[in-house]
Amino acid sequence: MARVRRDLKRRYGLIATVLVTMSGLLVLVAPSASAGPPVVTNYTTSSVNNPLAITAGPDLALWFANAGANSIGRINTGGLIVTYTGTGIDGPIGITAGPDGALWFTNETNNSIGRITTSGVVTNFTDRSIDDAQFITAGPDGALWFTNYGNNSIGRITTAGVVTNYSAPSIDGPLGITPGSDGALWFANDADNSIGRITTAGVVTNFTGTGIDGPEDIAAGDDGALWFTNSVNNSIGRITTAGTVTNYTDPTIDSPLGITDGPDGALWFTNNMSQSIGRITTGGVVTNYTNSSIGFPYGITSGSDGALWFTNRNNSIGRITTPNNNPTPTVTKVSPNSGPTTGGTSITITGTGFVSGATVAIGQGSGLSGAIAATNVNVVSPTEITATTGGGAKAGTFSLFVTTSGGTSAANAGDNFTYNIPAVVPTVTAVSPNSGPIAGGTPITINGTGFIPGARVVIGQGSGSGPTAIAATSVDVVSSTEITATTGGGAKAGTWSLFVITSGGTSAGNSADDFTYK
Repeated sequence: MARVRRDLKRRYGLIATVLVTMSGLLVLVAPSASAGPPVVTNYTTSSVNNPLAITAGPDLALWFANAGANSIGRINTGGLIVTYTGTGIDGPIGITAGPDGALWFTNETNNSIGRITTSGVVTNFTDRSIDDAQFITAGPDGALWFTNYGNNSIGRITTAGVVTNYSAPSIDGPLGITPGSDGALWFANDADNSIGRITTAGVVTNFTGTGIDGPEDIAAGDDGALWFTNSVNNSIGRITTAGTVTNYTDPTIDSPLGITDGPDGALWFTNNMSQSIGRITTGGVVTNYTNSSIGFPYGITSGSDGALWFTNRNNSIGRITTPNNNPTPTVTKVSPNSGPTTGGTSITITGTGFVSGATVAIGQGSGLSGAIAATNVNVVSPTEITATTGGGAKAGTFSLFVTTSGGTSAANAGDNFTYNIPAVVPTVTAVSPNSGPIAGGTPITINGTGFIPGARVVIGQGSGSGPTAIAATSVDVVSSTEITATTGGGAKAGTWSLFVITSGGTSAGNSADDFTYK
C-alpha cells in the first residue's frame, strides 16, 4: 500500500504538469502571517520538468533533481536557471551537497548514484545493492548515505564511489534521510510507519509512535530533535534522539512531503495536495502560506539568501521569504565597554530580542554606516550575546548595534563602547624646526609613532625627561605619527633630546629627536 500511495502522488504531480503551464517570472505576496508577510516568487524555464528534491549548493546556488527531463538543475538566488544532462542521469529524485564540494543525487530508474560538480561535470556510480534509490544526505563520517526503497536498505557511498549496503528487518520502504544531532543517520520508513536510526557503523534501531503514518521526509531541527512529514494522516511528527514521538496536526496540513530546518529556527514543509507551504515552530505552532504560483510542491530547502526554496511539480521553482515574527532587539549594557581600536576584546551584550543569526556591529559615528562588525557572535539567550570586537576602528565612543530579522537596536547610552588607541611606547623620528631661542615660543612639528591623545612633550636639560626638562605647550596630537607643539622657555642653551610621554611610556633619546636651544 505504501508504494501505491507514493506512486499515486507522483502520477498526480505528473498530471498537474500537463494541466498547468507557466512561463516567465511571477512575484506575488502570500497571505499575512502574524507579522511581516512572506513573499513568494516563482521561477521557470522550458527546461524545468517535474523537479523533486532541492538542496543548497556550495556555490550559494540551489540545485534540484529535474526528474521529468533526466537532468540536474541549478538556480541562483537571482532566479537564473541552468540544467545539466549527463550519462547516467535517469529519474533523479534526491540530491544533497557532498563534503567534496560536489552535488550527489539518486537515480531511481537506473539504480545508481550520481555526482555533479558545480561546473556541471557528471559521474555515475553503480552497484548491485542500489535499488530504487530515493533520498540522499551527507553523513557525519564524510560519506553520502541514501535510502533504497526497492530492497529496504540503507546505502553508503564514499566520495571515491565505494558503496556499502546495510539491511535490517525493521527497514521497510525508507524514504527521507538526514543526520541527527547524535551523530547517527535518521530515516523515514514509509511502508511500516516508523522512524529508523542507523549509526555510521551500520547499527539499526527502529522507533514507532502514535501519529506516524506514511512518513516521507525528515530533517534535524534547531531543538536537537528530528522532524518528519506524515503524508497519510496529514501531520508533522517530532522524535527525540531518545525515541520519544510527538505528533502535530492542523487543518492546513495536507499531504506534507518535503521538510527542512529554516533560517528562522522553525521547520518548513511542502503541502502537496493543498498546494501551499507550511511552517511549524519547535513549539508546534503551525502557519500556512498559499499562493497561486505554488503548484504541487515537493522538496524544500534553506537558501544562502535566508529564504526557503522549493520545487513545484508544475515545472517551476519557488522561493518564499521567512516572516518577520521577531521583535526589534534592544541593547541595555555592554561589558566591558571599552577596548583597543585593534579589536579582540571579548564582550557580553545584555538586552532583549536576541535571536539566532543576530549580528553585532559598533558604529563609527553615523549609525551602521561604516560600522565595525564583531566576530564570534554567539546568541546565548534572548537577553545575552557574547562577541569579539572587530579591529581597524577609529578611537572614540560609539553605539553598539544588534541586528536580527526583527530589525536593528536603537542607539542609547547603555550601548556605548569606547575604542581606545592601544598604548605603545612612542618613538620620535624628526623634530622640525630643530632649534629655537632659550626663551621658547618656537612652533615645532614632531614625527614618530605611538602618539595618542593626552601625550606630553618635554625637552631635556641633560637629565632625560626628568623634573628639569622643559615642558612644551599647546601640544596637539594630530595623528598617531604627528604632534604639533610650542617649545617652553627658561631653558639652558645646548642640544637636548625631545621626549614624547604617553600612557604607553616615554620615547627613548636618539639623534633624530634633538632640539637645540640657542
